[in-house]
Amino acid sequence: MAHPRALVVLLLVAVVAGCSPPFARPFQVEPARVGAPRSVEADGLGRLAPPADKVIVAVYRFRDQTGQYRALENVSTFSTAVTQGATTILIRALEDSGWFVPIEREGLSNLLNERQIITTTRQQYGGPDGQQIAPLPPLLYAGVLLEGGIIGYDSNVLTGGAGARYLGTGASGQFRQDQVTVYLRAVSVQNGRVLKTVHTTKTIVSQKLDSGLFRFVDTMQLLEAEAGYSTNEPPVLAVTAAIEEAVVSLVVEGIEEGLWALAEPESAAARDMVTSYRARHDADARRDAFGRALAPELATGVRLRVGGGLSRIESDYVSPDVLPEATLGLSVPVGAGVSVGASGRLGGVDVGAENRAAFSATADLQLDAFPRAQTSPYARFGVGVIGVPDAEASIFAQVTLAIGLETQLSQRFGLFVEASNTYPFAEGLDGLVGTGTVHDNVWTGLVGLSAAF
Repeated sequence: MAHPRALVVLLLVAVVAGCSPPFARPFQVEPARVGAPRSVEADGLGRLAPPADKVIVAVYRFRDQTGQYRALENVSTFSTAVTQGATTILIRALEDSGWFVPIEREGLSNLLNERQIITTTRQQYGGPDGQQIAPLPPLLYAGVLLEGGIIGYDSNVLTGGAGARYLGTGASGQFRQDQVTVYLRAVSVQNGRVLKTVHTTKTIVSQKLDSGLFRFVDTMQLLEAEAGYSTNEPPVLAVTAAIEEAVVSLVVEGIEEGLWALAEPESAAARDMVTSYRARHDADARRDAFGRALAPELATGVRLRVGGGLSRIESDYVSPDVLPEATLGLSVPVGAGVSVGASGRLGGVDVGAENRAAFSATADLQLDAFPRAQTSPYARFGVGVIGVPDAEASIFAQVTLAIGLETQLSQRFGLFVEASNTYPFAEGLDGLVGTGTVHDNVWTGLVGLSAAF
């Protein structure tokens, strides 16, 4: 008979799997439905103020210029990474914007053939009473050509994951980020001048979550269970969002440069449209190639760090106390992401019967992983001394290794969290010299503020 705990775990796995969308109706045929929602949001095509006059535009071919095939592990494929129907998506976006009148040019040969058939038929066959049927009206012609295409599809721009497992039970997660880039330009038919060029990017995120259980529930009974879920953002929706944002950019920047005009330039809708676009444009301009927010230009010169936290000595004494600690430091940048400085700490160490005051001073070298990012991890290496006034040897040479994370709150101020280990070269920080088995060292966690002057 199965172990009761095994039955409980299997039941929970079945319930979780049954409640997740892919397992809820695995064999039910889904009916056709209207296309997935596009990115017509509050700041997108749906918020464009009406134009004074719609612009007739022609799009001959807005295509994939990357030539990139879909990346699959251990598989050779000739399936393209992005949609080949970008022209259709662009025409729909132009139509939805309310600013343009797109005319058919991608299938121009089909259109001309059909008009020729109609013209020939009318010439050969008259009307009901034999009268001549009037010729077809002339085709619309455009004053503006829209050119460009999908010029970039970058796979695995960012990848990562995390997981933990204990005694055969654990869970993990992974993510991958791709990026698609679209360029769109307006060209004057009258003289061939490029009126305006805009470009947009859109990330495509894929993520996977899974969990598993592998353990013996009895001497001869092994329980193994797995459950997982993954999501992949459809690339066609990402391309659609990038194209629609390019149309919005073309409209607003064209208004600012006098290429076309608003019906009511002073209306609240017109002001909101331009203001919201500029706010998003400025925010996007402060991001790097990975979509991370860049920090404001930091004030140069000396940077002061003040913080506090907790420290705990690792020594021959059992369960030493966790004691408060304060830190003060100065640093000067000497290169991109590199700074030198000095820091001091004041705290205490537990030596069994009592807690003793302790201080340290170090000369530091700090490396910032992403010096222009809003939030950046960093590592700091320091060499100096640590002192315990009541110890047999009151001053010890030491090295300190710290890792932390700092986020910029403004041009001058930042917030940091940090964990470090101080390792003396000599034994005896806890007052036990030559009798212990643990080389004394101090672990510290800090949080504080930094300011540039």
